[in-house]
Amino acid sequence: EILTLHSLHSAYHFKMLPVLSCRPKEYTTRDNQCCPMCHKGTVVQRDCTINAGTQCRPCEEGTFMNQPSGLYSCFTCTSCDTGHGLLVQQNCTTTTDTVCDVSSGYYCKSVTDSSGCSLAEKHSQCVAGQRIKEPGTSRSDTVCEDCQPRSFSKDGVTCTAWTICSKTQIKIKEGSSTSDVVCGSAPRQHNLLIAPFSFFAVAVIGLVAAGLVKAG
Repeated sequence: EILTLHSLHSAYHFKMLPVLSCRPKEYTTRDNQCCPMCHKGTVVQRDCTINAGTQCRPCEEGTFMNQPSGLYSCFTCTSCDTGHGLLVQQNCTTTTDTVCDVSSGYYCKSVTDSSGCSLAEKHSQCVAGQRIKEPGTSRSDTVCEDCQPRSFSKDGVTCTAWTICSKTQIKIKEGSSTSDVVCGSAPRQHNLLIAPFSFFAVAVIGLVAAGLVKAG
């Protein structure tokens, strides 16, 4: 369907002579003449003439025109790159472009005029020895922070204080920013006396036995 635009007011006259600038809601043709603009959602099919106004055609599917203009072709709708963290928030129409937003686990690095997103990036992953100080959002990346002294993190999510070995334990391995202290059972004191006591008992028994033999 072709739409014909006439003058926006009765004082409009087709200008046959070159002009320096056109009035609001008019556009300059390729022949340097002034014609009425086409409405949103349409573009110029044919420039106006002395006897007819501008002929406009609607934008086809997959294209749009978001403002009155004298353009001869519609803009191509934006495609949200799902393979790089974008998804469709609002579908394209003949008068509005597609609005993209970020998928879960991504944040926007380039915001569009319509508060959508044109470029997304994955949230940073904190490494072992760090914790998440500020979780990532759709508009900001994750903020990581090193674990404090005497604490550790294996998964890069939270930091945990080193284990304190009890009085009955000894420290087998020192802790680090990525691993905990390793504690083990301490040797019991009476175990240290077993060998001397056993020797003493054997000696006593030997002496007693020798005395009995001599007495006999």
